[in-house]
Amino acid sequence: MMPPMDAIEALTTRASPGGLTDPAPSSEALDQMLRAAMRAPDHGRLRPWRFIIVEGAAREGLGDVLADALRRREPNVAEAVLAKERAKPMRAPLIVVVAAKLREHRSVPQVEQIVAAGAAAQNILVAAHALRFGGFWRTGAAAYDGEVKRALGLGDDDAIVGFLYLGTPVSPVPAMPAPDVDSHVTRWTTRISAASAETT
Repeated sequence: MMPPMDAIEALTTRASPGGLTDPAPSSEALDQMLRAAMRAPDHGRLRPWRFIIVEGAAREGLGDVLADALRRREPNVAEAVLAKERAKPMRAPLIVVVAAKLREHRSVPQVEQIVAAGAAAQNILVAAHALRFGGFWRTGAAAYDGEVKRALGLGDDDAIVGFLYLGTPVSPVPAMPAPDVDSHVTRWTTRISAASAETT
């Protein structure tokens, strides 16, 4: 197996693959990914993230949870749509559900706790890429469904920030065009008036 990429290469070349298959990341590789996740920025050191690992036959169970939740939300949903929902967890050999266990905190609003969990999810995807695996991030209505949360051991007030699908890319991921960084950057400056400068 090829050696891991360095950090800058991994950050600047990661892209979502079109499909994933076996082999899944090994236990050692997954441990590295989760360790990277826990280095995400975390205001107040609340460590709000939770990682729910779904693999093997458990994916079929998750598929049933997703289909049941969809049927509750949409009682008249077509069987073909239910079947597609049930099959979603089979898109990859390993799934990491990243969630934020939210709490009230006087100086860390819940949106910052969700962002911290999102940063942890991003670290997992970048680490997976660095280790020569592939991964993509999905949410959808299931991420906001109370029954899905409860089935995964979460509370109604917790937030699922993503279902991360991980495995080996079915085919090489096409190189992405170089981003136009300048079109997304504004250099903001301030000017101190002479009167203000004299009073400081």
